[in-house]
Amino acid sequence: MRCFIGIDLGSTTTKAVVMDETCRVMGRGITNSRSNYDTAAAVAKQEALIDTRLTLFRNSLSAFPSLAGKVDDILADIERNFRHVQYLEKLEDLEATCLENTGVPRLADVRATANEVIATVFARLRADSGELFAPGVARKSDFFRDLAGAGFMHAAEAACKDAGLSFDLILNVYDKSIIAVENREPTATMESTFLRALEKSGAAGGGPEVAQVLKDTLAVPLEESYVVGTGYGRVRLPFPKEHIRSEILCHGLGAHMMFPGTRTVLDIGGQDTKGIQVDPNGIVENFQMNDRCAAGCGRYLGYIADEMSMGLHELGPMALKATKQVRINSTCTVFAGAELRNRLALGEKREDILAGLHRAIILRAISILSRAGGVQDEFTFTGGVAKNGAAVKELRALIKENYGDVTINIDPDSIYTGALGGATFAVRAVTQ
Repeated sequence: MRCFIGIDLGSTTTKAVVMDETCRVMGRGITNSRSNYDTAAAVAKQEALIDTRLTLFRNSLSAFPSLAGKVDDILADIERNFRHVQYLEKLEDLEATCLENTGVPRLADVRATANEVIATVFARLRADSGELFAPGVARKSDFFRDLAGAGFMHAAEAACKDAGLSFDLILNVYDKSIIAVENREPTATMESTFLRALEKSGAAGGGPEVAQVLKDTLAVPLEESYVVGTGYGRVRLPFPKEHIRSEILCHGLGAHMMFPGTRTVLDIGGQDTKGIQVDPNGIVENFQMNDRCAAGCGRYLGYIADEMSMGLHELGPMALKATKQVRINSTCTVFAGAELRNRLALGEKREDILAGLHRAIILRAISILSRAGGVQDEFTFTGGVAKNGAAVKELRALIKENYGDVTINIDPDSIYTGALGGATFAVRAVTQ
């Protein structure tokens, strides 16, 4: 199968989209961006190819009338087992790396004890891994670092106490090791991991014919015909210059691919806010962006979440509980903490402060849109902040107040807009 891939290297997350030559989306992948941008791009691309494999499995399974109504469950079981196998493979790599990092001279006197602790901890992590990937269990994160880290801390603290070893020493070994493991690609191939997952899954319950079709589908080669990179870190992507497109062009075209009637696009990402006007073909006609300051973007919201000891995903729901909006004078990240603490000291409720904060963010975005030519029907909101219910509520209210009844599009996969545009450019580079 010919694959056309778009990779959007953002400041916080890196996204990838795989298309076939008809511009049909076959797979999506996302990972946290790293200082090692090459690795972030490679991991996001691999995640999109994994999703592509699952799409191909779905297409193959849909040919069996006897599996009607069962395909989703079979695919969920395959993916769950794939993630479990993948997790165990990474645990093996992490354990080996931890053992390497106890070999430094300063740990010579305690190396034997440290290695025993590490072996105990990883045996516990492997034993507990089945619970993480059990059917119906909702994982708190899809990132290996998060999943392994929580279990490691809990198991290592107890193991160090039993062995009379400093927990900080083992923690330092882990911190050094997880960075190394996180910044390299898996040693096992995707196909071999899927093969192990198929052997563990219940897909064989469909009979030998179904099992063989899945193995045959796994053998279909995924040919990377063309890759286009974009995003905040695009200059660091390991592609030739002719394979790089600007964020503006990719977000404009990506929004058009999601909603062909789009004329105005607002993208609020981790590092910047973009207001874009596109023509009926998704070609950018005008744009504005705040390219010198992260005020009112994802990084700003992340800072606010840290200040309030909350998860980023909790900000929107809490703001929706507000009974009033506290006026926020600045969306500057530098001064955000001071103003937040001042408001709390004056007795304002956290939900009311957050409601005012979300309004301030959207007011700033509306200002950028006005400089780009205003809002035309249809309007498409993209980026990670589009998943924030409080931000969406304020946006709808301010759009209606300033521009009347405008169709507002928000796709559940809007975070992939830039990568979608990149993949579309990749298809066009080969087929047009």
